Amino acid sequence: MISIEILRKEAHMNDEEIMEMLKKHPGNAPQYDVSSCMLNENSPLYGKRIIFLGSSVTYGAASFAESFVEYLQAEDGVIPYKEAVSSTTLADVKEGSYVQRVQTIPADFKADAFICQLSTNDATKGAPLGKAGDTSVYTAAGAISWIIDYAKKTWNCPIFFYTGTKFDNPRYEQMIEMLYEIQKTKDFGIIDFWNHPMNEISREDYSLYMADGIHPVKAGYRLWWTPEFRKFLIKNL
Repeated sequence: MISIEILRKEAHMNDEEIMEMLKKHPGNAPQYDVSSCMLNENSPLYGKRIIFLGSSVTYGAASFAESFVEYLQAEDGVIPYKEAVSSTTLADVKEGSYVQRVQTIPADFKADAFICQLSTNDATKGAPLGKAGDTSVYTAAGAISWIIDYAKKTWNCPIFFYTGTKFDNPRYEQMIEMLYEIQKTKDFGIIDFWNHPMNEISREDYSLYMADGIHPVKAGYRLWWTPEFRKFLIKNL
């Protein structure tokens, strides 16, 4: 399974060619579209107002902008505010960072929860990771702490960070360990898909669910990621 970034950089495919390839992915077949979902008005999450901050996985870069956010909205009646831009980092090292974009979310949004993606881009693009206790937003660790404090002050709601599922990147694994260290001094929850039994699936299912090691396609969001988000949020909200 070749990553989307490798296709872009080494195979010299442009975005249009990558999108055309993703259209043909079995996991992006019409039966997995958000439009085919049924709303459960009895869901415990119905009417919950949730802010989602992230990058390509939150956006749905390999699934035509249909991520777990849209499935929670369509199936559970969640009212989302989605702030997601592909290729952006937590660390405030370039335009569009999480630190910059969280400040564009309306302060008067009545949030029942704030959910932030532990960005894979900090790991894959070589952003400074830092360590727990850092206060500089120019490191991933400092940015995480700053975002937690900002979200708490602005929306005063439960705060969660979610990880990606397993893929081959020691720096991202280091980020997850760092997140747990930060949790010792900050009040937030972790939706840990990295160390989750959900990773124990067949190769066939994994190929259906994922475009590469990081990005789910529609089937992956609908059948694999969203059910786990749902379980966690029902238990913790």
